[in-house]
Amino acid sequence: MTRILKNVRSLSTAPMTQTVSVPVPWGEIRGKAWGPDHGRPVLCLHGWADNCGTFNTLIPLLPKECRYVAVDLAGHGLSSHRPPGVFYSFPSYVADIQRVVDTLRWRRFSILGHSMGGNIAGMFSALFPEMVEACVMLDSYGFLPTDPKDLPKIMRQGMDDMLRFEKEPEKSERVYTNEKAVERLLAANPTLSETSACNLLERGLVQVEGGVVFSRDFRINLKNIARISLEQSLELLSGIQAAVLVVLADEGFEKIFAEPDQKKFTSKLLQGYRHKNHSVVTVPGGHHVHLNNPEVVAPLVSEFLHSKVLSSTVRADGLTTKL
Repeated sequence: MTRILKNVRSLSTAPMTQTVSVPVPWGEIRGKAWGPDHGRPVLCLHGWADNCGTFNTLIPLLPKECRYVAVDLAGHGLSSHRPPGVFYSFPSYVADIQRVVDTLRWRRFSILGHSMGGNIAGMFSALFPEMVEACVMLDSYGFLPTDPKDLPKIMRQGMDDMLRFEKEPEKSERVYTNEKAVERLLAANPTLSETSACNLLERGLVQVEGGVVFSRDFRINLKNIARISLEQSLELLSGIQAAVLVVLADEGFEKIFAEPDQKKFTSKLLQGYRHKNHSVVTVPGGHHVHLNNPEVVAPLVSEFLHSKVLSSTVRADGLTTKL
């Protein structure tokens, strides 16, 4: 059963939250929850190298009838790092989500995912379609296809990087002052405002003698060796039964992060969503617009949750019916 550890107040204007800890075979997946215990469940998944603080400013603007649980994915924030020798990959994160919702005893729920969290949401929704009622992808396409001809190079690079990492003598983490840690994060993530950086560093730093160190596992920077093609992505997409809302930022992922070869896939993925009558919208802002300017994103997400989730009731068998 989920253990509620203590009440905490975030650096944002968010209301009181509860801290959640879910046991996993290698430690804990930690996070926090907003909203009533028996509200309609929404699982919130952050992006690469971020943590659940990415939702601090958005969730307070969303429907109060929902129960939002945001987790730090393995190797991020306050969650345990994967064991030595273990790769970080999308299928592993999907399995972690199943562990979390099993512990929460959620039979059917919605997912709100940003960037990498949106890709995990897409794959989970395809593999466990009966469990997901609605899925919101924030500046994410739900899948990250790779050209099959690039697979050998990418897989080898990921393995070489891991083996090289394991052979390096242990280095002490660089210690920062809080101010220098903020500067370091802003330099690495130019789409963040200073306030947004502070929201992420609330869970992204660990106090040590002489200052703070970043909490995330360095191995999340290594190449993800578990890749799928565009054809496989579209096949998975076709299996999603949940209502889907894709919210893209006009100065977001595709402009600043996507590799050139990936950009040719995005239009086909969006066409796949539209073909199934899912919603795709674009808002002004950068990759972290949901955190920097949540008022731009909140109305879209709120309307979607009201129309696709809150307008229905949950039956005893776990299915939903429209009011």
